[in-house]
Amino acid sequence: MLVSQSGNYPISSLSRININSHLSSPNNIVPMVVEQSGMGERAFDIYSRLLRERIIFLGTPIDDAVANSIVAQLLFLDAEDSEKDIQLYINSPGGSVYAGMAIYDTIQQIRPDVVTICFGLAASMGAFLLTAGTAGKRMSLPDSRIMIHQPLGGAQGQAIDIEIQAREILYIKAKLNQLLSQHTGQPLERIEADTERDFFMSADEAKNYGLIDQVISRQNIPTPGENVTILK
Repeated sequence: MLVSQSGNYPISSLSRININSHLSSPNNIVPMVVEQSGMGERAFDIYSRLLRERIIFLGTPIDDAVANSIVAQLLFLDAEDSEKDIQLYINSPGGSVYAGMAIYDTIQQIRPDVVTICFGLAASMGAFLLTAGTAGKRMSLPDSRIMIHQPLGGAQGQAIDIEIQAREILYIKAKLNQLLSQHTGQPLERIEADTERDFFMSADEAKNYGLIDQVISRQNIPTPGENVTILK
């Protein structure tokens, strides 16, 4: 926990890892797909098109805006078909605990099973959401990395403000550890010990730990369908 002189910091569960294989990479490049029908052509961004196949992507740090978008998609797919699985792909370093808990609670409350799939990195709140998927349907690609740790936060200002924030951080830490124990089947004492520092796992190690249920080498991703062109 970080303590400064004035003001408060949000409680987060964000990985501080920033490992890049290139000096720069293209940002905000979203492919478009064109669907042809008797009514003509319609263009969709790729994420909207995949949403029609009940696929949701979490590929950024988690903040309120990201959480609102994910929750809205989950609720929409629940209303559209309450029995068909939803696939949630996760490549995230984590982020706001409160925003992540909004996604977590929605996953637990909606009627469809939520298949969670890690590709790349699921760290902090990203790992927490990965293990929050439906039991038996939590997966990872073989070379992904998964990391759990305790929440990070801080406070500034008067002593009472710092005390209030410290109590909240301890509450969040205990709550997350309890839920991790519930979803993984690990004793609470082991969860508490392992999350004291960054705890990295391979996909196979995460499976043995109980964070996921399956390591997959190939995932059958629904195809866009007939008469669909991908624009690069």
